[in-house]
Amino acid sequence: METGLFLEFPALDDVTDQEAFQQGFRVAEEAEGLGVESVWLAEYHFIPFSVLSSPVMVATAIAARTERIRIGLGVLLLPLGNPIRIAEEIATLDHICQGRLDLGIGRGTFPEHHDAFNSPYPESRGRFEEYLEIVLKAWTTEQFSFEGEHYQCRDLAVRPKPYQKPYPPIRIGITSAETFPIIGRMGYPVFVNPSRVFALSELAERVNAYQRAWKDAGHAGRGNVGIRLPVYLAETAEKAYSEPKESTMGSMQGIGQRVAASAAREGTTGDWQAESDHILGMTYDDWLRDKVVFGTPEAVLDRLLQLQEELQLSQIVFEHNLGRRIPHELQMKSVRLLMERVVPYLP
Repeated sequence: METGLFLEFPALDDVTDQEAFQQGFRVAEEAEGLGVESVWLAEYHFIPFSVLSSPVMVATAIAARTERIRIGLGVLLLPLGNPIRIAEEIATLDHICQGRLDLGIGRGTFPEHHDAFNSPYPESRGRFEEYLEIVLKAWTTEQFSFEGEHYQCRDLAVRPKPYQKPYPPIRIGITSAETFPIIGRMGYPVFVNPSRVFALSELAERVNAYQRAWKDAGHAGRGNVGIRLPVYLAETAEKAYSEPKESTMGSMQGIGQRVAASAAREGTTGDWQAESDHILGMTYDDWLRDKVVFGTPEAVLDRLLQLQEELQLSQIVFEHNLGRRIPHELQMKSVRLLMERVVPYLP
């Protein structure tokens, strides 16, 4: 089982941008000291709660500040960039961190991101697939040309090639039910974020669809399933319930409102208004049951083992500060309990 921490570099209230960067770097450095296997960086645009709009640059800084911990992009939004530039920058980062890079990629959940980058949201899946093909050609061929619907190039010889051969491990982010069989057919590991759509109890059916599509496409073995999962640990059940409550409820409201704001947009799949209504109607106890794993180390371990079996998990990336308002000392106490009393007992 691969494990890691999900980082957002929050900048709430009166926290300055510089303070947000330094606090985020501090968490990454402390995580390495606690033996955390990897840190995963979000990509956020035009939202007030984070400064993490340039995860490749932040990953480069973390690489310079650490020695062992792997650095994941979770996820880099391919349709918002230039695929040649992405290929060059990711290969460069892979050399800077000397092969400690994991590449999570996605097409982007919210349409407003695409608006600002002049990338029409209804085209996002097509652009994602096309850009991924270009990036892989740039890394694995000495010279190539490409003629697609969204991008064309001729006789390019891209340098550098990645440090890892043939390229860094790739995971594709999933936030919608429709995407599971698509990625299964493509034959890539997945990185599931269940917060917008799924209860944890509903994911087994979707993972099975991914595995069926993987098998039907003729890929060897089984598909590799990772999940981004909010966790919080404390010595007592009462503290595990009360300490993250305010921050978690803020996250619930924020997700529900963002989904509602995009419900009428062209290119969305599923009923976003119904999803928003459901999220905004949930209580804290509903969220604890369906979306997160909070509790004592013993309770968290039991739940993670259950999820590992039900979802055939190969990776869990722990979101240790859901809502971005958990005090730093409590965050790191939770991570310390996770690393000392849970992670060593995962398969």
